[in-house]
Amino acid sequence: MYIYDQYDQKLVDERVAQYRDQTNRYLDGQISDEEFLPIRLQNGLYVQRLAPMLRIAIPYGLISSRQLRALANISRRFDKGYVHFTTRQNIQLNWPRLEEVPDILAELAKVQMHAIQTSGNCIRNTTTDQFAGVAVDEIEDPRPWCEIIRQWSTIHPEFAFLPRKFKIAVCGSEEDRAAFLLHDIGIQLVKNSNGESGFHIYAGGGLGRTPVIASSIREYLPRQHLLSYLDAILRVYNRYGNRDNKYKARIKILVKAWTPEVFAQRVEAEWQQIISSDGGVNSELTENEVNRVKGFFTQPDYEPVDMLKVEAGLKAQATDNLAFSRWLQRNVRDQKQPGYASVSLSLKPAGVAPGDVTDGQLESIADLAERFSNGEVRSTHNQNVVIADVLKSALFDFWQQAKVHGLATPTIGTINDMICCPGGDYCSLANAKSIPVAEAIQRRFDDLDYVYDLGDLELNISGCMNACGHHHVGHIGILGVDKKGEEWYQIQLGGSASKQAALAKVLGPSLSRDEVVEGIEKIIDVYVENRLEGEAFLQTYQRVGMNKFKERVYAQNA
Repeated sequence: MYIYDQYDQKLVDERVAQYRDQTNRYLDGQISDEEFLPIRLQNGLYVQRLAPMLRIAIPYGLISSRQLRALANISRRFDKGYVHFTTRQNIQLNWPRLEEVPDILAELAKVQMHAIQTSGNCIRNTTTDQFAGVAVDEIEDPRPWCEIIRQWSTIHPEFAFLPRKFKIAVCGSEEDRAAFLLHDIGIQLVKNSNGESGFHIYAGGGLGRTPVIASSIREYLPRQHLLSYLDAILRVYNRYGNRDNKYKARIKILVKAWTPEVFAQRVEAEWQQIISSDGGVNSELTENEVNRVKGFFTQPDYEPVDMLKVEAGLKAQATDNLAFSRWLQRNVRDQKQPGYASVSLSLKPAGVAPGDVTDGQLESIADLAERFSNGEVRSTHNQNVVIADVLKSALFDFWQQAKVHGLATPTIGTINDMICCPGGDYCSLANAKSIPVAEAIQRRFDDLDYVYDLGDLELNISGCMNACGHHHVGHIGILGVDKKGEEWYQIQLGGSASKQAALAKVLGPSLSRDEVVEGIEKIIDVYVENRLEGEAFLQTYQRVGMNKFKERVYAQNA
C-alpha cells in the first residue's frame, strides 16, 4: 500500500496545526459560525442531530493493521468505542467533541491518516474495487491510478470550492464493484487494439434528489493524459456549474442540461487548450511517475500451492461443518493467485447498525490481517471489510478466529447484507430512521436456509433523499420520508449498481413503519412464486415487471 513521503506527512501535519488554530479561534469567538462552516467541513467535521461527526479518509478503501489499531485507540479515547464504515469506503466517528477534533487529527497524522476533503464542496475520497490487485476479472490494478488522483486532488487550489461535492470512482475489472456509473466522474480501465491501457471516461452520474447514471464522454483516453483530462472536466464544471441552487449544483445537472454530447465537446475543447499550452510537456503523466506510484502496490511473495490437496481439504472441512460451508459459499472469493482467497468480513450481524464496528473488533480485524495475510485490510462500499491474500489452506482457522469476534456472519450478498445509512438516529438531514428498519428486516429473515435460497439480493436503505444508503440502486430500495411529522417508507424496485446500472422505480404509496417489513416479505413472496430455476431477484423483476409486486403489497388496500 502507499506509504507517505516527507511531503505527504508535512502537508498533513501542517493541516492539523492550521485546523487546531482555527478551532481555538472559533471557540474564542474570533471566527463566526458561517466562517467556520467550510473550514470544519473540509477537515471532515459535520454537526449532526446529537453530536459532531468526524469522517476519516480511507483512500480507495486500503488501510493497514497499524492504522486499524490507531482507530481503535482513538474511538476509545475520544468517542464511544466504535466506528462506522461508510459507503465511500471511509470511517466515521459519531460522538467526538468539537474541541478535541484537532487532537484526533493529530493522532491520525501519526499513522498517515487524515480527514481532509471528506466533506465540503471539493473532490472527495476516490473509491475503487475492494478486490483490486487480486480479482480474477481484473484488467489492471486500479489502486495506483487512485493514488495518483489522490495526490492530484488533495488541497487542489483550483477545486477547493466547487459548486458542490465531487466524487470519482475507478474500476479496473470486467465486473463493476466500484459503482463507477453512479459518480460525478467514472473511470473504467480499458485496453485499446494495441493492448495499451487507457481509460473510458464517464461523467454526470450520482444519486440524491436527482439520480442519474453517468454518460460516456470519451471512450479511450491514453493514460498519460489522465490528470489533464480530469482538470478539463473539473474546470468546465467549476465554471458553469450552478452555484445559486445547491439542489441543481451537481455536475449531473450540467451534463443533463447540455446533453452528454455537448458536455463532452466543451471538455474536449478545454483539454486541448491545456495540452497545447506547453506542448503537453507539463500536463502529461510520465512513465517514471506512474511506475513510481505502482511500486507501492507490490505483490506479496505467494507460496506455491498444491491445489488438488488444498481443494480436497476444504471440501472435507465443509462437508463436516455446515456453518463453515455456508461461510465459504458467501464470504470467500477466489483470487487470480492460485491457492489464495479474499475473505469478506460481514459488519452486519443482527442487532447491530450495518457498518458499525467496536474498538475490540477493529483490533481483531488487525490481528486477522497480520496472522493470515500481509497486514492490509480493504473497506467496501457496501459497508464490510475484506482481507485478501489468505491461503486457502488457512481458511478454516481464519473462520474460527473471525467467528469468536462476531466477524463471520455468512450473509455477504444476501438480503441481510444491506447497505444502510445512519438515518434519523444520527443524521440531522434524515426524514426517518434507517437502522431499526434494517434490524427488523434482518430479524424477519433469520432463517439462513431461506436466505440462501433467495440468492443474491441487494437491499439498500436511506433515511432521506440524499441517498447515502444508495436506495436508488438497490434491487429493493427503501427511502424514509416524512408525512406530517411521522416516519413513512417508500419502496423502490429494480435498481442496480453494476455495469448494467439501473435506477429503481417507485412501487407505490409509502408504507408506515409497522407495514414496511411485511411489505418487503410480500415482495420476496412474489419473487419466490415467479422465479425460474437459477433466476435471481433482479432477473425475475425485469422479466415479470412491477405490477405483480404492486398488486401483492397493496392488495389489502384495493
